[in-house]
Amino acid sequence: MENHLIAHDLKKNYRSKQALRGINLTLDAGKIYGLFGPNGSGKTTFMKIAAGLLEPSGGEITIDGKHPGVETKARVAYLPDANYFYSWMRIKDAIDYFADMYEDFNVTKANEMITFMELNLNDKVTSLSKGMAARLKLSLVMAREAKLYLFDEPLSGIDPVSRDKIIDMMLTQFETGRTMLISTHLVQNVERIIDEAVFILDGEIILQGSAETFRNEKKMSIDELYREVYQ
Repeated sequence: MENHLIAHDLKKNYRSKQALRGINLTLDAGKIYGLFGPNGSGKTTFMKIAAGLLEPSGGEITIDGKHPGVETKARVAYLPDANYFYSWMRIKDAIDYFADMYEDFNVTKANEMITFMELNLNDKVTSLSKGMAARLKLSLVMAREAKLYLFDEPLSGIDPVSRDKIIDMMLTQFETGRTMLISTHLVQNVERIIDEAVFILDGEIILQGSAETFRNEKKMSIDELYREVYQ
């Protein structure tokens, strides 16, 4: 099976704080992974290293066999937990902006997803609610023809209706042979779409495996398992 990401003994230090303490993780093509943990557990740090935005302090990480850099950024679509639109933009301007930024951006697909998300091309991005802005960000990121999709807290602070829309899009737009990693502490919302669950705490993976196996062996949902792990 093809591996789109392999991390071996991955470490990251911020001065006196050790954010990642030797992460070992392989992401197989064609699967959706949930990266679960409380705030400050190391999820965002791992995402940023995989996206090529941070340098690791030790260990190794590869995307399709290459270390994160200019070449891997063409294979990775990253959704950060931050707003990156200019205040003057309308939604149609944001689409043009992504089309200019990324060679793999599919404008037709973006417009289809904007319609599915019930957004108006002429609306200014500053007029959007947090939920609507999240729908826009996801539509643009998923319109890229990437191999690896990294979503950092895509549901945080989002209203329930928007959460459902976002999860539905993730599932319907996910294509065979690609890989998706969703970082979140809102386990219940993503449980129905994940194939693998990865639990992280204080920069270390403390439990990982097939979501279905966890449900069958432990006789509990992934959300219930999350509560048990972090209680």
